[in-house]
Amino acid sequence: MAIEKFSTLTSTCIPLAIENVDTDQIIPARFLKATTKEGFGDNLFRDWRYDKQDQPKADFVLNDPTYSGQVLVGGKNFGSGSSREHAAWALAGYGIRVVVSSFFADIFKGNALNNGVLPVQVSDGFLSQLFAAIDTDAQTTVTVDLPAQSITLDATGASENFEINGYKKNCLANGYDDIDYLLSNKAQIEAWEKTSFY
Repeated sequence: MAIEKFSTLTSTCIPLAIENVDTDQIIPARFLKATTKEGFGDNLFRDWRYDKQDQPKADFVLNDPTYSGQVLVGGKNFGSGSSREHAAWALAGYGIRVVVSSFFADIFKGNALNNGVLPVQVSDGFLSQLFAAIDTDAQTTVTVDLPAQSITLDATGASENFEINGYKKNCLANGYDDIDYLLSNKAQIEAWEKTSFY
């Protein structure tokens, strides 16, 4: 299933200044029975967003109308814990295109990229700048440039580069999942088959 192409995104940010956010917090285990991606955004951070009576918790950032956007700025060590891909489904389903942190769990990073969510790893210092800027002005924006592999705090011009696997970068830029990528090379694969000897 194709994902939305990604090139450059400028957005306000949702600050989640909590370290060691694991996948069970991103999407609780009781929601893992579903086999399709529909509706997962509704349960993103479910136990932090809602109380036992399913009422929104006013003090949780996703329930605060002050903050919005397609960029989630998280604390260090985001996406740790179990390898559930549903965590990426929940973020994507909510409308998050970028998650910024100073460290990501490797399996989460791969799952995010496979589902059109770009994990941007920055230094601890740059992450602190982002949180401070958002705290000062909730309308502050960042610009994430995938071709340049950079993230810029627009208010100050402060910028950092981030790493991304070349194959995953190509897929994200073209809106490909792994199957789409293979199909995009169908002509070359067929040509190779015609000229190869078994």
